[in-house]
Amino acid sequence: MAEKQRILIVDDDENIAELISLYLTKECFETKKAEDGESALACLKDFAPDLILLDLMLPGIDGYQVCREIRKDSSTPIIMLSAKGEVFDKVLGLELGADDYMEKPFDSKELVARVKAVLRRSHSEESQNTKPAEETNEILNFSDLTINKTNYSVMYCGNRVEMPPKELELLYFLAATPNHVYTREQLLDRIWGYDYVGDTRTVDVHIKRIREKINDHDAWKIATIWGVGYMFETH
Repeated sequence: MAEKQRILIVDDDENIAELISLYLTKECFETKKAEDGESALACLKDFAPDLILLDLMLPGIDGYQVCREIRKDSSTPIIMLSAKGEVFDKVLGLELGADDYMEKPFDSKELVARVKAVLRRSHSEESQNTKPAEETNEILNFSDLTINKTNYSVMYCGNRVEMPPKELELLYFLAATPNHVYTREQLLDRIWGYDYVGDTRTVDVHIKRIREKINDHDAWKIATIWGVGYMFETH
C-alpha cells in the first residue's frame, strides 16, 4: 500500500483546522494540526509534511514569518490561507515563497483540488531534478548567463544564482525562444500547467523575483510587452 501524503494544517481556529483535516482525511491524506507558528516549525522535522496549509493570522509568529523561516532551508509546498483578499496580501505571500493562496471562506472541493494540484506540480519538479543528465541535457548560454535545466542551476556573471524550480523553469522557457512574446496565460499554462487554479499575477510575481536576481544585460533582457506579456529579448 502506498504511503499516505502528509499535510500539516497550521491554523489557530480549532474548528477550521478540524474541518480541513476531515476533508483531507476523507481524500486519504494523513494530517497533523498546529495552532501557532512555533508549533508549526517544530512539526517540520518530526512530521515531514509533503505540503503545508498555512493560515496568515496566527498568534505569536504570523504566517508570513513562518513562511520565511520554512523557505530558508525547505522547498516544501505551501498554500497560504487567509481572510485577507487584497492583492497586496496575495502578492506578498507569493513573493515570500508560497505556492498558492486561498481566501477564507473557501469551498472544500476547491481546497482539495488545489492541494492535489500543488502536490502534482511538486512531484513533477522532483522527478525532473532526478532524471539522468543524458535525459535532461538542457543548457542555454548567453553573455554572462547560463541556464542549466540538467542540474537546475543559473550562473550569472560568474556567480551561482539561487532560484526555486518555477523561477528557473520560467526563465529557461523564455530564454529558449529568444525574442518570442508569450502572454501571461500561455506562460501560466506552460509552466504551472492547465490544472493550475491561480491567476496570471503569479507570472508577474515570478518575473519580478527573477529580475531582482539577474539584471538586464547589454546583450539580453527580460522585456515586458505592455498589454501582452513577456519575452527574453536578445540584441
